Amino acid sequence: MVETAKDAELRALFNAQTGQVAWSELERPFARGALLRIDAALDLVAVACRVAQDDTAAIQAWMVAGQVGLVNASEAAAWQAAGQRFWAVVAAPYVLVQVLG
Repeated sequence: MVETAKDAELRALFNAQTGQVAWSELERPFARGALLRIDAALDLVAVACRVAQDDTAAIQAWMVAGQVGLVNASEAAAWQAAGQRFWAVVAAPYVLVQVLG
């Protein structure tokens, strides 16, 4: 895929807004059903760009492969118990997270 000017702009925006957060900062988006788990094999910023551009085909392919998905209650409980930290970025209406290794 050839990166357009809009793609580059989005990538720069999301890159600047990505940061580390604790589980406590993610409880509200989780409760709203707006917390997406992104597999470590994927580039968090690239996924945020696809979400922002409503690239349904790419997102669905990642979901089918189990690389992107809504965080479930058992994941949330385990992360809370472990005091897990994450890389996170907001791609409205979702907050995208990757577990810090």
